[in-house]
Amino acid sequence: MSSKKAHDGDDLIPVSDASKRTRLLRDEQLARLGTERVSLDHIVGRTVAETVVAPVDLPEYSFATMDGFAFDASDSYPFEVVETGVFPEDEPPPLDPGTATRIATGAPLPPSANAVLKREEAVVEDGQLTGPDIEQGTYVYERGSNVSAGTELFAVGDRLGAKDAILLGDLDIEDVRLHERFSVGLLATGTEIHEGRLADLDSPMLAGLIRSWGHEATYEGSVPDTYDRVKNRIADLARDYDVVVTTGGTSVGDKDYVVRALADLGEVLFHRVQLRPGKPIAVARLPDYDAVVFAIPGKPIGAHLVTSLVARPFFTGESSLPTVTARMARDVGLAVPGFTYGIPVTLEDGVAMPLGHADSALSVYEETFDPSVLSSTTRASTADGVILTEDPVAADEQVAVVPFSVLER
Repeated sequence: MSSKKAHDGDDLIPVSDASKRTRLLRDEQLARLGTERVSLDHIVGRTVAETVVAPVDLPEYSFATMDGFAFDASDSYPFEVVETGVFPEDEPPPLDPGTATRIATGAPLPPSANAVLKREEAVVEDGQLTGPDIEQGTYVYERGSNVSAGTELFAVGDRLGAKDAILLGDLDIEDVRLHERFSVGLLATGTEIHEGRLADLDSPMLAGLIRSWGHEATYEGSVPDTYDRVKNRIADLARDYDVVVTTGGTSVGDKDYVVRALADLGEVLFHRVQLRPGKPIAVARLPDYDAVVFAIPGKPIGAHLVTSLVARPFFTGESSLPTVTARMARDVGLAVPGFTYGIPVTLEDGVAMPLGHADSALSVYEETFDPSVLSSTTRASTADGVILTEDPVAADEQVAVVPFSVLER
C-alpha cells in the first residue's frame, strides 16, 4: 500500500491481515539486527539467530527406570545373576549371554542388556533369576529416545521461553546465538500531554508490553501538536532506535499529524484496522532510517488492545491467541457491523461478565457495547480478558476469552 492510500477513508483492514503484515515486517527487521551468544539464564523472550541442533543423543546411554535386574530380553529364563550390581555412577561392562545383573534406578544398562525386570516380580533361587516374560525396553529409558544427535531443536526466528533452558541445559548447551533485542523509543504526542495538563497513561503501559515481549523500551518524552515538531522528533528517534512507538495523533482531526509525518518520512503500510476499540493504528516503514514506526491511538484501553493484537506479532513472532471458555453473563449488542469488537470481561467461576455493562462493576452501556467511551475508561484495565467477536453475544452463550496474561507475554 502506498503512503498516499494510507489517508483514504476506506482503508480499514482486518486485524488478522494487520498482524500478518507486522509478522512479515518482523522478519525484515530481524535481519538488520546483530546477534550475540546468550547464557541460558537470559534467554526468555529472545529470538533464535542460529539453528540449535542437539550435539549428542539424549539420554547418552540407556538407563534403568526401576530397581530390578537387567538382561537381554531376547534370551529365556533362567538367567544367572552376576554378583556385581550396577549403580548410577557406574560404567558397566557387557553382560555375558544368559546372565543378569542387579540394577538401581538411574543406572546405565550394560551394553548387551535391553530390559529391566522390576525387583518385586523377580524370583532368585540359587543364583538363578526367573520371572514373568517382559519385552525389550521394559523399564528402560533408551538412548536417544528423548533427542537424537543432529535433531533440530530450535529454528531461526523461534522465540525462547524459560522452560527451553531445561532441554538445552540437559544437552550441556551453555549458551545460544540470539538476535539482539529491538531498541524501542516511545514518544507521546499531544499539546495537552506536553504541557502537563493531561497525564500520559499510554507510554508506561506500552513500555511494559514491549519489555514483557523481550525488548528494550525507552521513554523519550512528548511533543506538542505541531507538524514540524512531530515529524522532526520521529525522525530523530528513528535514527537512534530500531522501532519508534508514538501515542496519539493517529485519527483524522485537524491536529492529528502523526500519520501525515510518517507518510512524508517513509511508507505507511496501513492506517486503521477493523477493531473497536483501537481502530486508528498506523504502521510505517522508514527505509532511510532502517526503522519501523507503530503509531498507537491515544485512548489507553483501545491502545492496549490494538497494540497487543497488531504489534505483538512483530515483537514476538506469535499471533496465536490461546483462550479459555466461559459462559456469557449478559447480552451484548453491537452497533456497527464489519468490525472485530474487543469486549473486556471479568471472569468468576466460569462466567464472563462484560465489564462496562450496566450490571457490571463499571456502568458504561446498557446493552449495546460502547467502545468509544470504554476505550478511555481506565477502570476497564481491571478486566481479566477480552472477547473478540464480530457478532452480538447472548447471555448464557459459550464464549472464548483471551486472558490479558496471554497478550502480555
